[in-house]
Amino acid sequence: MAKAKDLYVCRECGYETVKWMGKCPACSAWNTFEQVTPMAASPAVSGSRGGGKPAAVSHIGEIHSQEDIRYLTGISELDRVLGGGLVKGSLLLLGGDPGIGKSTLLLQVSQSLGQGLKVLYVSGEESAKQIKLRATRLGVTAENLFILAHNDLETIIATITNEQPQVVIIDSIQTMVLSGVASSAGSVSQVRECTNALLAVAKENDISIILVGHVTKEGNLAGPRVLEHIVDAVFFFEGDEHHSYRILRAVKNRYGATNEIAVFEMRDKGLTEVKNPSAMLLKERPQDVSGSCVVCVLEGSRPVLAEVQALITKTGFPSPRRMATGFDYNRMSLLIAVLEKRAGYFFGNLDAYVNVVGGLRLDEPATDLPIALAMVSGLRDKPVPSDTFAIGEVGLGGEIRGVVRVEDRIREGERMGFKRCILPQSSLEQLGGIRFDLELIGVRDIREALRAIQKES
Repeated sequence: MAKAKDLYVCRECGYETVKWMGKCPACSAWNTFEQVTPMAASPAVSGSRGGGKPAAVSHIGEIHSQEDIRYLTGISELDRVLGGGLVKGSLLLLGGDPGIGKSTLLLQVSQSLGQGLKVLYVSGEESAKQIKLRATRLGVTAENLFILAHNDLETIIATITNEQPQVVIIDSIQTMVLSGVASSAGSVSQVRECTNALLAVAKENDISIILVGHVTKEGNLAGPRVLEHIVDAVFFFEGDEHHSYRILRAVKNRYGATNEIAVFEMRDKGLTEVKNPSAMLLKERPQDVSGSCVVCVLEGSRPVLAEVQALITKTGFPSPRRMATGFDYNRMSLLIAVLEKRAGYFFGNLDAYVNVVGGLRLDEPATDLPIALAMVSGLRDKPVPSDTFAIGEVGLGGEIRGVVRVEDRIREGERMGFKRCILPQSSLEQLGGIRFDLELIGVRDIREALRAIQKES
């Protein structure tokens, strides 16, 4: 049988090639390729007869799901993002920047779960004494919380089999090592094989396992891309070390909705839940300042009000600068082109900066209209009324297109005390005779939207 050719895998993004390359063509990282020897396929996999034994199958009607299939973490924001709690036998991956609060969150989860369940916290980065110091600061004293400081996965799996905990936390997967894999901890091969081994443990023993994963400088999970496909759910813990607020975002979830978010505030005693993200994001919003507009976006099932800002100023450079934070740069350039072509506002010799307050990343089309209004407000130096918010997608012809779940968005603005909402005319017509305690202004194109703002101002 011919020997399998070695592959080279980028440890940043998981890109595979048959030859070594200095720069990864997928993520543009330098010197990130590692040599990996593919595992030889068994005769059964390669097509030979008699390679395996048939397994028993079950009719779907004969399978009875457990009513208590989830564990409640005791943190309502986290339970909602998980889809109703931690599913038994699931393998979850939690990623985030160093120092963002991943270990803090998981220790607090351990405190809650450890009141009634056996929890094993495995650390490959800290000693048991170091974990104890942090647990003391956070007030973690759960009777059923056990600590294991080790990075040898065979030993860890043997301990799990012996202790039989209901929940296991691995901090982090990049520090784990399998002796049968000829590479160092954190390599593509080690991360992949360790994850596969823990997946087998979770499914065979009905144990919920949470993996902590490091992220690259680009904000992606370190290790092979296949890692995200192995696990049942992937969550990112986002935030800025200079701000106290943290956002837990569901990127993949086999047992719940994706793109759900949970908001926390980092304090001296750990993370506290933020039950009203809209109020948090708007509490420091300046009044009567040009270049600011409020939008209602959907984060999973939750409508959230957020502030978008635009600063338009004369350029001091040979060519004007364009910069977007929390919003797609290319989308921003498209909106500038639409405003110039369809509305007569020119940005040719002006710098344009767009910022989404609070560290949110806004990707949905409903953000187009408020950002366009904010840029024109910054250009004219006339503020958008502070009691007005806007939603709507802007087309290349300057038309304002409808958005989904418009009633939920309006109700959120109503709850937060806004008096007017600028929205697509098509979305307004879909509402029928539903009554709201605020004024609804339907617009068909960008010119109508701008006239509505000017009239209010």
